[in-house]
Amino acid sequence: MTRQILLATRNAKKLDELRRILAPQVDVEVIGLDQVSPFDEVPETGATFAENALIKAVEGVEHTGLITVADDSGLAVEALNQMPGVLSARWSGKAKDDEKNLRLVLEQVADVPDERLGAAFICAAALATPDGVRHVEEGRMAGRLIREPRGSNGFGYDPIFVPDGYELTSAEMESADKDAISHRGRALRALLPHLLAVLDHRT
Repeated sequence: MTRQILLATRNAKKLDELRRILAPQVDVEVIGLDQVSPFDEVPETGATFAENALIKAVEGVEHTGLITVADDSGLAVEALNQMPGVLSARWSGKAKDDEKNLRLVLEQVADVPDERLGAAFICAAALATPDGVRHVEEGRMAGRLIREPRGSNGFGYDPIFVPDGYELTSAEMESADKDAISHRGRALRALLPHLLAVLDHRT
């Protein structure tokens, strides 16, 4: 019987990204929330990315009994006092509308000089297991905002974010190149040894 781990997300693009990073390293089937029995998801009430990631990971374990990996991520803009931060997905309201969120951030920095458009993507990745293992790692990708969206190979704020050392936005980069430097890639690669240790222990 194939072993499974749950990635606690319904975002298809995020799930693809997480699978690309984890699947080559972990000999298990990686499934998302849409592939398990539905359950009522608790609100993300944490004050930090780490707290929210752990809430989602623990919730996944409790409802499915599967080893669960979850992440929480967002954009921290220097000119907005590190916001939208943990509110990134809901910045324009409860609908989690990527386009509205992106446009609202651009409106809010419209009068900010280019040299003050520094920003960073931050991700916390959490691991939770049925026998009580809990672990969180964080990854960060620094860069800057641009004034108009570019690219379609991404989601969220990717089209207005240019990583340090690059001219392309995150949404213009090839998936493999983005995975190598992304906040999510860094967080998951840091979490990977802990996941492998759990899986080896269960072999």
